[in-house]
Amino acid sequence: MEYLAALAWYQQRSSTAALRFESALAQAISTIRDAPHRWPTYLAGCRRYTLHQFPFIVVYSTLATHTVVLAIAHGHRRPGYWIDRVGFLQK
Repeated sequence: MEYLAALAWYQQRSSTAALRFESALAQAISTIRDAPHRWPTYLAGCRRYTLHQFPFIVVYSTLATHTVVLAIAHGHRRPGYWIDRVGFLQK
């Protein structure tokens, strides 16, 4: 949801910026997949990966068999708004 809103925002301003955002996020997901424990614990036991060219973080949690992305969150707006999603992991 946040990803689609951010992508639409970039597309309205620049197709090049939108493509760069998509590429940066794809690279982030690939990097997280390859080494999910590389980044320190953040809030509620989750981890975060910061996109370097965009003001977004990928908030994720590592489970026994897979990694779940909880949010593609703007780094300067509503910190921790996604925290209630952690309960989803425990079900």
